[in-house]
Amino acid sequence: MKAQDIPRMTVGEYIKQEHETQTKYEFHDGEIFALAGGTLNHGLISGNVYSELRIILGSSKDACLPFNSDVKLHIESTNAYVYPDCMVVCGEIEKSEHDENAVKNPVLIVEVLSKSTADYDRGDKFFLYRKIPELREYVLIDQYRHVVDVHTKKQTSEFWKIVRYEGLDDMVKLDSLSVAVSMKELYHRTEISV
Repeated sequence: MKAQDIPRMTVGEYIKQEHETQTKYEFHDGEIFALAGGTLNHGLISGNVYSELRIILGSSKDACLPFNSDVKLHIESTNAYVYPDCMVVCGEIEKSEHDENAVKNPVLIVEVLSKSTADYDRGDKFFLYRKIPELREYVLIDQYRHVVDVHTKKQTSEFWKIVRYEGLDDMVKLDSLSVAVSMKELYHRTEISV
């Protein structure tokens, strides 16, 4: 069977497939891709990011709200569903009309880089994320070195600025949330050869 002969999945079929198999898949305009498990460092960093943002952002009803990688992101303009390692929504949570468990309006997205996904996260996935009107910041965390790249866009601009943070003594500034996160906390309990 040729690739073009493979039938494309509808969003409804995709959601049903996830529900029935209890497996997370990315959905890209009719095609699905199963998500693989990660390394210990990947899991630690993802958990550390979520925990730190949850603490920093507080618990007031009006506070911005972080989500871990269990929550799906719907990118409406490209008909895609993905699972960022962490994302933050400020204000009212906009849910997908097709899947009430998918959000549409993060202001910040975090991905922890893996050897197998680094090029995708820096390239095609970032291209997809830039289609989200509310997105102001995209954070890439290296799990093999103490390096964090923060891509930031002002609301009035289409241009993205990148700032690199290196070393455990640095603080990562997240302008979209007006907060800073300690590199030591992001990499807490990880094993990285320096």
